[in-house]
Amino acid sequence: MLRVRCLRGGSRGAEAVHYIGSRLGRTLTGWVQRTFQSTQAATASSRNSCAADDKATEPLPKDCPVSSYNEWDPLEEVIVGRAENACVPPFTIEVKANTYEKYWPFYQKQGGHYFPKDHLKKAVAEIEEMCNILKTEGVTVRRPDPIDWSLKYKTPDFESTGLYSAMPRDILIVVGNEIIEAPMAWRSRFFEYRAYRSIIKDYFHRGAKWTTAPKPTMADELYNQDYPIHSVEDRHKLAAQGKFVTTEFEPCFDAADFIRAGRDIFAQRSQVTNYLGIEWMRRHLAPDYRVHIISFKDPNPMHIDATFNIIGPGIVLSNPDRPCHQIDLFKKAGWTIITPPTPIIPDVVAVFRSSTLDVIQMAFHECLNAR
Repeated sequence: MLRVRCLRGGSRGAEAVHYIGSRLGRTLTGWVQRTFQSTQAATASSRNSCAADDKATEPLPKDCPVSSYNEWDPLEEVIVGRAENACVPPFTIEVKANTYEKYWPFYQKQGGHYFPKDHLKKAVAEIEEMCNILKTEGVTVRRPDPIDWSLKYKTPDFESTGLYSAMPRDILIVVGNEIIEAPMAWRSRFFEYRAYRSIIKDYFHRGAKWTTAPKPTMADELYNQDYPIHSVEDRHKLAAQGKFVTTEFEPCFDAADFIRAGRDIFAQRSQVTNYLGIEWMRRHLAPDYRVHIISFKDPNPMHIDATFNIIGPGIVLSNPDRPCHQIDLFKKAGWTIITPPTPIIPDVVAVFRSSTLDVIQMAFHECLNAR
């Protein structure tokens, strides 16, 4: 689910948010005192840019349809994914590294085929219910195009089947009035962007900016083919050493490894996001935005939004099972850290590619979580 448009004018329209704290450097050292600028200021800057004269064939509209700077402003428009035709990804090294051993037999047997019909049916029903809830709350809901993800494709470097279009937050991120397509790191997600092109083109024609990050070749060199992943202990040790299944061969990242807080964006190095990918985002968004790298006690880091979620001005929802290594710096800067209770979903429920702590903010002090 991707936040596309929020209430314009910053948090609650006029609330200035200040973070007199510290800036995370690339190596997680050298913190310097800095002001956390409000989304109100960011919105004002964006409006001036959007309305500026240029030599385009059509003038840019004054009110861009895309406007979102953080995770908590009141939600006006959202893209909700689809589970239809979702396929189990082939059991390649990058999938294996992101999957716990108890699920390996399932992926080995079902890779390249549709997910079980009963799973898909339930997933589709739950997503439709979520859409109805959002619409009832007055939120505009957009949906990606249906695609058959079982079709096999081939590039000069690999061949694969697809995955799904269930998680737009993984592949797209909105920064101000700009939509950025992430390059991704799984071969099964190479063409996932196709499901969203109709929506993105519509936003573009209506004035939004549209950027596609450099697409990786996803050649063998992007992956550590000998990545040792036999136990949770192995994963903890490797993550602590900064070793991941993705190498620095070329930039790669999933959009869900970035979390927004106005002018400051926090990112993590993970199994699907490498330092080159983070550096691309840093350079692309500079000087208007600052990208900070943070890390966690996580044996299998993938997607920061299920680990560290900024749910309000200076308020963090922190996963108790994956504490942030830099959390004391946030506390010293005056941030409020909320640690949620352990979810009651039993272990027998197969969640495969989801988290029990995923939430979506409807507004400040209002969020939705899977039941």
